Amino acid sequence: MCDRQNTIVCSLEVRSLRINAFQIHEGLYETVRLTEDFVHVIQIDGALRKVYVKFVNSERMLRVLQSIPGELDFYHEIGEISKVTVDIAGVGIRGVRVSTLSH
Repeated sequence: MCDRQNTIVCSLEVRSLRINAFQIHEGLYETVRLTEDFVHVIQIDGALRKVYVKFVNSERMLRVLQSIPGELDFYHEIGEISKVTVDIAGVGIRGVRVSTLSH
């Protein structure tokens, strides 16, 4: 189990174009003026089209969440727009498939 304290998750539409780390940083700055002194780490899950942003503390995370209407538009360089939902990241459970176990 993975505990994601002080973390928000930004989920892009499943059919959206992939974005790179630079585009994520720029998008976060442009939409919510998120600066590096607020953020501990950013993690990209490209396959699931999710971006996790871990804040330095819960106060900064809540300040950013209050400034976001819940859904944002992400403008791709080619002109396409993707919807991004923003929420608090909860406790996640990851399933792992083990193909061979010895007795």
